[in-house]
Amino acid sequence: MSRSPSKVHDVAIVGFGPVGQMLALLLGRAGHDVIALERWPGSYDLPRAVHFDHEIGRVFQAAGVGEDVRAITDPVPDNYEWRNAAGESLVRIDWSGDGPSGWPTASFFCQPQLEAVLAEAAGRQPTVTVRRGCEVTDLRLDEESVRLTTGGDDGAGEVRARYVIGADGANSFVRDRMDTSITDLGFFYDWLIVDTLPHERAEWSPMNWQLCDPERPTTIVSGGPGRRRWEFLRLPHESVEELDTRETTWRLLEPWGRTPENTTIERHTVYTFQARWVDRWRDGRLILAGDAAHQMPPFAGQGMCSGMRDAINLAWKLDLVLTERADPSLLDTYTSERSNHVQHAIGMSMALGQVICVLDHDTAAARDARMIAAGADPRHALPAAPPPVLGDGVLQSAPDGTRAPNVGHLTPQYEVTHQGRTALSDDHTGGGFTVLTDGPAPLAALDAADRDFLSDIGATVVPLYADNAPPEGYLDGPDGYLPHMREHGHAAAVIRPDFYLFGAAVDGPELKDLVVQLRRQLRRPTPVAHRTPAAAPLTAVTEE
Repeated sequence: MSRSPSKVHDVAIVGFGPVGQMLALLLGRAGHDVIALERWPGSYDLPRAVHFDHEIGRVFQAAGVGEDVRAITDPVPDNYEWRNAAGESLVRIDWSGDGPSGWPTASFFCQPQLEAVLAEAAGRQPTVTVRRGCEVTDLRLDEESVRLTTGGDDGAGEVRARYVIGADGANSFVRDRMDTSITDLGFFYDWLIVDTLPHERAEWSPMNWQLCDPERPTTIVSGGPGRRRWEFLRLPHESVEELDTRETTWRLLEPWGRTPENTTIERHTVYTFQARWVDRWRDGRLILAGDAAHQMPPFAGQGMCSGMRDAINLAWKLDLVLTERADPSLLDTYTSERSNHVQHAIGMSMALGQVICVLDHDTAAARDARMIAAGADPRHALPAAPPPVLGDGVLQSAPDGTRAPNVGHLTPQYEVTHQGRTALSDDHTGGGFTVLTDGPAPLAALDAADRDFLSDIGATVVPLYADNAPPEGYLDGPDGYLPHMREHGHAAAVIRPDFYLFGAAVDGPELKDLVVQLRRQLRRPTPVAHRTPAAAPLTAVTEE
C-alpha cells in the first residue's frame, strides 16, 4: 500500500519518545495539525530516564497532565548523598520538599509509565495523528513545506508539513539532513545500567545516593515507584561485552543484597555517557529537540529535563509563527536561548562526573578530604557552576544591549487565590505569557494597542493584591510574588510561556516599554543581542 500526501500538516514530529510526545501534546493543545512519525511499531517497554526536577513538573502541569504524572512518580523525601568507600558523607544535596516551581524538587519515575501518560494525552487531541511503525527514509524541501518519504508497517508514502521537528534521538535522521555541526567535548564513560524490581516493599534511605569508591563508582537511585536502579562504572580492564551479561550483573548486585530470590532484573545494558551538542538547532523548516540536539552524562539528572525544556521553548514560538503572530525568524532564538542553557547542564554534568569517576586511590583520598573538610556542603564541596540562564533571544534589554541580572532565568510559581479558588498560578492563567503587577496601578500606562497586543499573543494579566483582592484580582500568599517583587523594587514582570522572565519594570511606564519591546522582538526579523549576566538573579530562581 502506498500513501500520498492529502494535506500539509502544520508540524511533523519524527520520533515519539517523551520529547516528541510533549511537543505533540503542547502543539495539539494549541490547535495545530500535528503528525508524529515513530519508526518502532510499539512503545519501548523498558526503563531509561528516571528523574525530573521541579521545573519539568511545571511543564507537565502546563501540558495538562500534572496530576496523572504525580500519580506515577516518587518525590524525593530526603537528600541526594555522595559517600566514599568508608561510608563518610562527601556531599549532601537537599532534594526534599517542593522546589521554586511549586513541584517536588526531584521526582523519580519509570519511563514506560510516563510515556503512556503523555502518549494517551497527545492521542486525545483531535488535531494530533500518531503513526507508529512508520520510518522516515528521505526528506525534500520546497518553498512551502517539507516532504517526508516514509516506509514501514503501513506501506510507503509521503507526508508534508510546514515544519519538521527531529526528536529522533542521538542517531537522528533529521539532524543528518541538516546543515549543522556538532561540538563534542570528548567525555566518554561506559556504565552498566541495571533496573530492578525488588520483591519486598522497603524504605530506601537515602532514596538516592552515589558511592564514590575508586574500586567501582556506583549509583543507587529510585527507578520510580517499586523500582531500584544500580549503575556501575566500567573499569579499564573490562570490556563492554563481559560487563553487559546477566552473570556479571548478578555478581555486582550481590554485595547489595540483591539475589534472584528477592529481586527481578528488568533490564541491564551498557550506556556510553557523552557530552556534546549540535551547533545549529534550526535549518529553515528543520528543527531538532532532545537527544537529537544534545547529549550529556546523567550525573545531574538533566538529560530528559533538557529535552522537555526544548519542547516548551519551541512549542510557544512555533505557535506564534504558525498563526502569523510572530516572524519566522523568532525560531532562530530557539537555538540561541536553549544552546546556552543546555551547555550549562552539560558542563555541570561533566563536572560532577569528573568528581565521581575517580579510579585512582590517591586522587580519591584527596577528593574525599577536600569534600569532608567542606562539611559535605554542595556550595563548597562541588565545583562552582554559573547560573542556568537563557542565551540571546526574546528577553528584555537596556538601550545599550545589556541585560538585567534576573532576565532569562526561571521564575518561581506560587499559589494565589482568584475568585475564591486557591491554586498554583499557572492553573489560573492556563499558561502562555503572564503579566504580573503589584495591584492595578502599573496597568494604567498601557494603551489600547498594548492591550490588544497582549490579548493577541494570549497573555494573561494578573494584578496581585496582598489583601482585600477585588473579584478581578489575585490574592497573593504571604511568601508569594509580591514580597519578592517589592524587595527588588519591581512593580511588574512579564513571564514567558516557558516560565522564564522576559523582564521586570519598576513602574507603569517601564511596563509599557516592556510590552513595546516584546512586540518588537516578536515581529522584528533580527532579535536584539544581549550580554549574559555573571550574577545570579534577584527575583528569579536558579536550579540545583
